[in-house]
Amino acid sequence: MLRARDIPIKSPDEVEKMRVAGRMAAEVLDMITEYVKPGVTTDELNTICHEHITVKQDATPAPLNYRGFPKSICTSLNHQVCHGIPGDRALKKKDIVNIDITVIKDGFHGDTSRMFCVGEPTVIGRRVCEVAHTALFKGIEVVKPGTTLGDIGHAIQQYAEGERCSVVREYCGHGIGKQFHEEPQILHYGKAGEGLAVQAGMVFTIEPMINAGKRHVKLLPDDWTVVTKDRSLSAQWEHTVLVTETGYELLTLSPAES
Repeated sequence: MLRARDIPIKSPDEVEKMRVAGRMAAEVLDMITEYVKPGVTTDELNTICHEHITVKQDATPAPLNYRGFPKSICTSLNHQVCHGIPGDRALKKKDIVNIDITVIKDGFHGDTSRMFCVGEPTVIGRRVCEVAHTALFKGIEVVKPGTTLGDIGHAIQQYAEGERCSVVREYCGHGIGKQFHEEPQILHYGKAGEGLAVQAGMVFTIEPMINAGKRHVKLLPDDWTVVTKDRSLSAQWEHTVLVTETGYELLTLSPAES
């Protein structure tokens, strides 16, 4: 059974380093926005992000070679739920794409993702992106010392399912710091009041994957890309969240997004 003492509590110095890494990750998403347009390939987006992280930020793209992942960012298109591998697929009008960025700076990780619409999206495409974004903040807004992990998941699930969408259950948010993935796991569904109560100094990601259709997913033969079984559109947004003494701080909120 997971206990509070099993969760790393970040020191003020560690929190400051995570703020820097978080700001850098958000900056990459702001930077790449102008390049997300018809005709560009997801591998070209990967190259641009890789050069920005390694050269301009003097940082490290955490996904590259992580457990064998071959690229520096994840790009998940349309019915791809998460962990899409950049390749030669060119973006087309009406596509929706999640770009997931994790930067390592001074030994600490900043992790965030954002949905992008290529041109004017379909009605369903825009809607699932909006529902996923609101669901993320429904989860974030309950975070404070004493909030349980079940409270976070319940807030997300209740909203998303109330909007006639579904919540992917096989993949979740996670603690983060010196390691890419730490305890606790942050499920995006659950019962209010259940699970571990969070404490000030904990840092974790909240990153609900919301499907326009049913929640069921499958893993493609590349052993990374996850897709919806019914090929319905899927959307995801992600922030790295610090639990403060009075509530929360978003370590990956950029001026452009706010």
